[in-house]
Amino acid sequence: MAVAWIGSREALVGDAAAKAADLLQSSRCPVFSLDTDIHGTRAAIALAEQVGAVCDHAGDGGALARETALFTDRGAMTIAPGETRRRADVVAIVGELPEIHHEFVGELATTVPDLGGGNPRRFFLVGPAGTPAPPLGKGRKATPLSCGGQDLCGTLAALRAQCAGRRTALPVSNFPAFAEALEGAHFPVFLFSGHAADGLALAMLQGLIADLNRKKRASGLHLPASESGWGSALVSTWMTGFPLRTGFARGFPDFDPWRCDGARMIAAGEADLHLRIAALAPEPPGKRSRMASIVLAKTAGPAAGAAVTIAIGAPGVDHDAVVYSSRLGSLRALGARTPSDLPAAAAILRLIAEQVGSEALPC
Repeated sequence: MAVAWIGSREALVGDAAAKAADLLQSSRCPVFSLDTDIHGTRAAIALAEQVGAVCDHAGDGGALARETALFTDRGAMTIAPGETRRRADVVAIVGELPEIHHEFVGELATTVPDLGGGNPRRFFLVGPAGTPAPPLGKGRKATPLSCGGQDLCGTLAALRAQCAGRRTALPVSNFPAFAEALEGAHFPVFLFSGHAADGLALAMLQGLIADLNRKKRASGLHLPASESGWGSALVSTWMTGFPLRTGFARGFPDFDPWRCDGARMIAAGEADLHLRIAALAPEPPGKRSRMASIVLAKTAGPAAGAAVTIAIGAPGVDHDAVVYSSRLGSLRALGARTPSDLPAAAAILRLIAEQVGSEALPC
């Protein structure tokens, strides 16, 4: 079975890696899009440093950038998932959560916090009317908290104002029930993500949590828009001092969430080479670009329009891996569910790096 292609022609993995190295060395502004495990991210960032590339997330980089901006620009009061399971007796779901977190919310709905003073959990949904809520099971529904035709940020602003006893132009629906729940709560927790919340909404939420902490304990649980993306952001931070959307064109890590937006750079024609590592996600739809591309993906054939394609395995499926787990709020080791001969992304990136320079990549 072929696992590497130069253009649409089958090739040896070593030859494909050498071709990829040639493209990287001749590129003046390469962009790396990452959707991989911890080891793959480490290898990609180390290679990006050698060739002066920009690193961004391959999926919704905008949501990830909003989440990282919350912590880098403002700060947040957050709690671990395990503490949420044990303590949260009031759970407020803020906006639409990614589907990957629906199972966790369902578990919260079917359990009782053993450190929550014996109170059963009560659920609220903050956002515009019609905001989809994760299924809670057993016919339970979250009480909606909306404010007329306001968006999520406007609803949070009105909710914060009413919690502080201030007047608002429009009342938040079901606010008396929410106020009653907060009054009797031992530990309210707000579930949030950058998936459907902009930066202003995330900041407004943290302001609300800070207000509540003047009288009692309250916190937020960050449920990332992408687990692989958040894992890559953490790796980038400990390797370079900055999260993703960091470039190395000037010979040192240069963090700029707008200038190093990979999708924007590609759309604007600023990049001349795109290296996409997508062991966890299918090829994104869209118009084929004339820009040269290198694709590392779990695929049975060459990627459309790619100069080089190399098949890699999926972390935790084809090979052992370390990934970020939002259920734990930390890194987690995964054993291969169905081991195969497909190489890990980190192994292929090291092979490419050997052709680029003599500097060794992380093991």
